[in-house]
Amino acid sequence: MRTSITAIVVASGLALMGCAKSEQAASSIQNGTVNFADDAGNAVSNTADHIADAVTPTPTAQEFIDKAAKSDAFEIASAKLAKDKAASADLKAFATMMIADHTGSTAKIKAAAAETKPALTPDPALTAAQQGEIAKLDKLSGADFDKEYAAQQVSAHETALSLMKDFAEHGEVTTLKTVAGEIAPKVDTHLTKIKAIKDKL
Repeated sequence: MRTSITAIVVASGLALMGCAKSEQAASSIQNGTVNFADDAGNAVSNTADHIADAVTPTPTAQEFIDKAAKSDAFEIASAKLAKDKAASADLKAFATMMIADHTGSTAKIKAAAAETKPALTPDPALTAAQQGEIAKLDKLSGADFDKEYAAQQVSAHETALSLMKDFAEHGEVTTLKTVAGEIAPKVDTHLTKIKAIKDKL
């Protein structure tokens, strides 16, 4: 449904943005503060964001549980490395929380997937990109490890949060939508925590 209205969304968005930009430009001219380069750059950036949102389809139930399972598996694997290799006490504590919380979300996803008809089974095998990130962490130590782990965690949690919010709103299976809605706030909390730790490194 979302992909079928892409053309309408994009066309409407461009038309509305065009009107808004015209009004903004007129106001800027009157105030003597015209900055055409910034206006053009912002217009392109905003348009790209809106188009990306419109054309990115919500994953199917199987795709959702697979992505969630891989995300959890990556969090747990990288956290186990962090517990041993991180120099920061905050990161070690964060890693302990990751193992507990993502083990819990894995169980929730599995249980909800088992209730679907037909029952679904998540695939937790790491992607090639995730395997590469784990391998990169495994080669680092001390402050270098901490910075890389924190950066990976921010990115991973931003992706996971987007997945959970999207499926909670647009997903096709009620039980999985409910679980996604329950997991999203915890992922958001994780993201806030790791951003704060990253800023201190």
